[in-house]
Amino acid sequence: TITCNAAVSACEKGSQWLRALQLCREMVHGHVERNAITCTAAVSACKRSGEWAAALQLFRELTDGRLERDTSMYRAAVSTCGKGEP
Repeated sequence: TITCNAAVSACEKGSQWLRALQLCREMVHGHVERNAITCTAAVSACKRSGEWAAALQLFRELTDGRLERDTSMYRAAVSTCGKGEP
């Protein structure tokens, strides 16, 4: 999980939102646990690239399961909404 989170965070910093989404999905297929850090970094990667709709969809997907939500996840999602188009 730590290595995957680092990779998703690197995608965020590099504005590689599609790769961040791929990594999140690959984590599921590889049976790697996703956590709040994964979600926040992936949503932020989408936000940084202006992909607010993808960010909110990912937030919904990641928080539908067993993932415990935290303040940083909500902050990233709300911040993304502020970047969206009316």
